[in-house]
Amino acid sequence: MNKKLFKEGVGYGVGAIGLDLSYGMFYSYLSIYLTDALGISPLFLLILAPLARLWDGINDPIMGSLVDRCNSKMGKYRPWILRGALLNSVVLCLLFNNPGIKSDSIWMYIYVAVFYVLWGMTNTLADIPYWSMIPSMASGEKDRNLISTIARAFSGLGQGVISILTPIMVPILGGLAAANLDELPAEALRSGFGKWSILAATLLIFFALICVSATKERNIIRSEEKFSFKNALSVIKQNDQLLIFMLFAMISNAGFYMTSGISGYYFKAVLGDLTLQSKFNLMGTVGSVLGILVVPICSKFMNNRSIYKLSLLMAAMGYMGMAIVGYGFGGNVTGLGLCYIVTSLGTASMFVNQTVMLADIVDYGEFKLGKRNQSLTFSMKGFLQKMAYTIQSIIMYTAFVITKYDVNPEVVQNVITNEAKGAISAMMFIVPPAMMLISLVIFSKKYKIHGEFKQKVLEEVSEMHK
Repeated sequence: MNKKLFKEGVGYGVGAIGLDLSYGMFYSYLSIYLTDALGISPLFLLILAPLARLWDGINDPIMGSLVDRCNSKMGKYRPWILRGALLNSVVLCLLFNNPGIKSDSIWMYIYVAVFYVLWGMTNTLADIPYWSMIPSMASGEKDRNLISTIARAFSGLGQGVISILTPIMVPILGGLAAANLDELPAEALRSGFGKWSILAATLLIFFALICVSATKERNIIRSEEKFSFKNALSVIKQNDQLLIFMLFAMISNAGFYMTSGISGYYFKAVLGDLTLQSKFNLMGTVGSVLGILVVPICSKFMNNRSIYKLSLLMAAMGYMGMAIVGYGFGGNVTGLGLCYIVTSLGTASMFVNQTVMLADIVDYGEFKLGKRNQSLTFSMKGFLQKMAYTIQSIIMYTAFVITKYDVNPEVVQNVITNEAKGAISAMMFIVPPAMMLISLVIFSKKYKIHGEFKQKVLEEVSEMHK
């Protein structure tokens, strides 16, 4: 093991903790905060999510190209990581803190829409340069695997902190330490989420500073071309493997986000105790931490392509086990958690592999087009994650509208229809494994950067750089 690279990889990986604190707050808890704490209509959110993604489709390639053209004393990526972390922390706090607007006011809907979009924009500012740094830090597959694994480990830690501690900390910070989230008065729920978001935002900035100070950029290739949205779209369109990657990764990631997005509703509305989610997520975090070892261990006797297939199969099998426990054993949280460990093993190694794949796709793009559009390519990672979240949101909010899931934040105990509970259970147990298996089929049939062809790409790109 390259000790110097490992040490630098740890410093780099720490930055992922802060990014995923914000990321986890947005993707795992914003929905339940908006519907149950502010009383925002699911129909409004069903419309807002796709519209925000339309803007991201314009904004993300622009940001990727701006990063590619960056030329500062600090490097190409690190200045953007700091700027993005600072701005994203401010937006996160404003998104989870009601400035005094009445919940049923049109101004509240406008406020939510504005900062919902701004969160995506400022997250992109930090996320694109952060993950784009990997190819500039290492060129070999093993070194990239090492850095990606370390970063994904810290990423899982950040998400684990949010998913485990939020159901515990929100009641405490809301002033009712003994209460469950589903029993909190609306004002206490809003106060708890607001203070918790401020703490997460502070840590986001702190970890970004550590990341920037501990890393060094190598193999930097700057683009001197002026940004053209038409050219950016042309680059994306011509990189066929990037488009294939976007498709199968978007589908599998949507399955993962379905679990993180709907689990709060499942434990709150179906099982009647949201605090059980902490135990469930704790076991999922164990699986995520162990999952980062899948790639380095399996790479000793398997190639990345086979490891990725194994990851998707593990995730699907874990979900199927959760369905058996959920429908056959009344949702026993220990049984669900044990199956979630298997799922998390698969999804954690899946994300590590996806990061490595994007680095390979950067090389493939240069091999095919003669230009190295590194940050533009990595901007698609953030965009596909947002699109995956949008797919999850459309499915979830559509189900809520159809089954009349409607919560009045000023009423402590709301009556949830049996149809809504059934839909929530289906989204918890049935939809995710189906998405994993569909993604596996597309990957197996269409993704070609592996084996001898991958080696040929790496060799020719190395010659170009010489």
